[in-house]
Amino acid sequence: MSSADPTTRPEAGRASGIDTVVYDFGNVLVGWDPYGPYVGRPRAEIEAFFEAVDFNTINHAADAGTPYSVLIERVGRTRPDLVEDLRRYVEHYELSLTGPIEGSAELVAELKGLGLRLYGLTNWQAETFHSAEPAAPAIGLMEDVIVSGREGMAKPDRRIFELVVERFGVDPSRTVFVDDKDVNVDAARNVGFHGVVFTTTEALRKELRGLGLPVAE
Repeated sequence: MSSADPTTRPEAGRASGIDTVVYDFGNVLVGWDPYGPYVGRPRAEIEAFFEAVDFNTINHAADAGTPYSVLIERVGRTRPDLVEDLRRYVEHYELSLTGPIEGSAELVAELKGLGLRLYGLTNWQAETFHSAEPAAPAIGLMEDVIVSGREGMAKPDRRIFELVVERFGVDPSRTVFVDDKDVNVDAARNVGFHGVVFTTTEALRKELRGLGLPVAE
């Protein structure tokens, strides 16, 4: 992916003061359900597994760059009986992706057509990111993407938002950051971005119109 020259873009974005949108991916452009790799097994059983290994902590560590091999080894030290369950999540990760969020592809294409710069900032494991675009092709319309697992840091770390500014050359005051987690949006706002907490594509359209972008209702 490569950045286009912003001086050649249509005026629609610049007229509003906003020229860039930075997207989170999980549950914004593509659905994510960590129970997917365990289809056919009782949900209560998987919930117990997630709690026993502290899955949220493991997942964030992977997002921040810790290889799954290291995480599996750590689990094996205290819960060797659960190693294969964690390995299954990694080996069947693509089953956790449920496809495009409703209306997301159309909105991304519309924003692209308005001449806005589009980037991704996603908390995602480096080892599994190859599954993202096949599950939600609109991800391929991003000019570039920062993947937390490749950078060794993850949202809401302030440094990763500063990296967006540095690497993509964006002005936070002219940039909208969209994420489904309040803590990440708050972190972006602290760096000067316009932050929008994602709930639905319809609600996001309303938020963008409120910021002066001429997206359809």
